[in-house]
Amino acid sequence: MRRNLPLGMIGFGAMGREVMTALLKLGETAAMQAVLVRPGREAPHAVHDVQALIAAGPRVVLECAGHSAVREFVVPLLRAGIDVIVSSVGALADDELRDELLDAEQGGGRALLPAGAIAGLDGLLAARLAGLDEVTYTSFKPPHAWRGTAAEQVLDLNHSEPEREFFAGSARAAALAYPKNVNVGVAIALVGLGMDATRVRLVSSRNVTDPLGRIEAHGAFGHFRFDIFARAAADNPKTSALTAYSIVQCARLGGAYPISGLCQRSTLA
Repeated sequence: MRRNLPLGMIGFGAMGREVMTALLKLGETAAMQAVLVRPGREAPHAVHDVQALIAAGPRVVLECAGHSAVREFVVPLLRAGIDVIVSSVGALADDELRDELLDAEQGGGRALLPAGAIAGLDGLLAARLAGLDEVTYTSFKPPHAWRGTAAEQVLDLNHSEPEREFFAGSARAAALAYPKNVNVGVAIALVGLGMDATRVRLVSSRNVTDPLGRIEAHGAFGHFRFDIFARAAADNPKTSALTAYSIVQCARLGGAYPISGLCQRSTLA
């Protein structure tokens, strides 16, 4: 149990605010030592560069700011011996960045994958050992949740059909084409068959009101299907509110997966 562990955070958008709400409910806001935001942005205990975040003394930093933040800030934190829970997992589809993170862990910090918002990852890990042949992740979101994403370039958000699939391909291709929308798909690829063998489907659906994720796996172990229906974050219909609570629980109770144990350099190439 690691309650009141000194924490830091990168970003104070929709997810960052959800994190602070979660800490408030737990009575643990004092654990947050510093929040890294761009100059001119406001946040509790705001700092504006990564060295100031390091100097604040967090044991674990929660990344809540997107792929660019992973590229810019996670390496120096790991080199400083600070664990980082990476919510923008889709950034790890970049082989070069992933290798940089693994190298930076020589400084003593660990890059960690939060698991709590994705039911079934533990079963998928076991299935990989037992014999895993096929993994598909399908992301269903209502049409308005795809607004402001790359989906608008290929999808009529006013479609009349109950559902419209607008992407089907590998997790790597999905992450490259829809970097803001495939964090879960990349996490599943890390745990399962890798970026190129994991299949991802993206669906605009009028049958759901909030994000619904579906994991299907088949292999020598048997087969399973997990559906995860999680309410969207209040300020961001593109992501579930559960994600913020997942990274908080991983920080205070443990249970995050070390990325180095999931993806050795040759695993996903």
